[in-house]
Amino acid sequence: MRTLHKHYIGGEWVEADASKVHDVINPATGQKSGEMVLGSTADVDRAVAAARKAFETFQFSTREDRLEVLENILAEYKRRTADLAEVITLEMGAPKSLAQKAHVPAGIGHLSEAIKALKAYEFFEDRGPTRIVKEPIGVVGMITPWNWPINQISCKVAPAIATGCTMVLKPSEVAPYSAQIFTEIMDAAGVPAGVYNLVYGEGQVVGEALSGHAGVDMMSVTGSTRMGSAVQANAAKTIKRVAQELGGKSANIVLDDADLEQVVSRDTVAVMRNTGQTCTALTRMLVPHSRMDEAAAIAAQAASTVVPGDPNKDETTMGPIAHGDQFRKVGEMMQAGIDEGARLVAGGPGFPEGCPEGGFYVKPTVFANVKPEMTIAREEVFGPVLSIIGYGDEDEAVRIANDSDYGLSGAVQSKDHARAQKVAAKMRTGMVYINGAAGDLSAPFGGYKQSGNGREWGDHAFADFLEVKSVLGHNQGIG
Repeated sequence: MRTLHKHYIGGEWVEADASKVHDVINPATGQKSGEMVLGSTADVDRAVAAARKAFETFQFSTREDRLEVLENILAEYKRRTADLAEVITLEMGAPKSLAQKAHVPAGIGHLSEAIKALKAYEFFEDRGPTRIVKEPIGVVGMITPWNWPINQISCKVAPAIATGCTMVLKPSEVAPYSAQIFTEIMDAAGVPAGVYNLVYGEGQVVGEALSGHAGVDMMSVTGSTRMGSAVQANAAKTIKRVAQELGGKSANIVLDDADLEQVVSRDTVAVMRNTGQTCTALTRMLVPHSRMDEAAAIAAQAASTVVPGDPNKDETTMGPIAHGDQFRKVGEMMQAGIDEGARLVAGGPGFPEGCPEGGFYVKPTVFANVKPEMTIAREEVFGPVLSIIGYGDEDEAVRIANDSDYGLSGAVQSKDHARAQKVAAKMRTGMVYINGAAGDLSAPFGGYKQSGNGREWGDHAFADFLEVKSVLGHNQGIG
């Protein structure tokens, strides 16, 4: 049984202001695996005060100082990779192979990219007598989710440190174990006291206290659009910057010349990765009406190769949904697809055969003949559910893709690369993958519309953590 009964404030593990605790549930069994203390507004006040004190000096640290800090963090992180993988499987149910090969390496990638970017980043430019300076924004409040927990922590913390900011992190109460180990890494790496602080707790208390706190200069949040809206409204009281990475309902446009067998098989399995709990998942697959039946058959076959089950077993390729509330929502969304007339070709509601009783397991599910107005085509399911939607021509495919409240990611598939490029240019979304392109941790990550604002990853992440100052006359008389 794991117990997380202390916050990390001012470089020390400290007793919480209150003794209220929250049970952490193992989604693979539905049983308690540990507990974490729930922070209070007083805990947030202490953490913000520590961060503000540290900012007085850390804002003036040199590039070399911050590179040393980041390199020390990366070295400690690499020492703890096995521990991180183990707890990610325990806390949110990722199959151990996925935890080892995707979740944990993401943290290494973000730290490495921040180091690379910092070495070359220009923090000022001269325009005649004027110097334009980029300075750290100050104290950053961070709220991170449960679906890719260490990825989201590292992709916020790394650029914050690189730019000279200090921070207070509130990790998800669903998946706090990886945050605990990450904090141990920060402590072992010798991060200056108060630069990084951790307060466990619930969004309604700790998240609200952070986002409305006068001592917090910026909020960086990842979560649902509903959560992001609440943070932004609360942050408006103090006119602080809010950078948000929120929900998605990403469209995958399969053009009429694409290799249907290859594309549909690959991208169906990809939707099921991480049990569909990925904001960028390409959950709307758009195919020509004339090829709907063919695409449905290929997708059904691909879904049958996905093996749900105990995430600690080698043969498992899809673990449980991360927590009970989301488990119930996914089941309701599957039923909504059936009730609204979509054609179920794989999976659907009900418990998968062979999975451990009590766990939050669902079936890899595919719906065909989905109409753009259906619930499963418009709302983020956040589970292993693919909706295949038909279209008449290329222009209609683009209209359907863009007819969404979201705009996080998307994709285009075509044997004609130039054609795919033209379609990608028409998509109103923060990212577009052409023909199965690999991910790129140096590329800006973020979305349009209700998918958020700001960008994470690589050097583009730095901008959100920086203020711009014009120093007029700085270069007067020079040269």
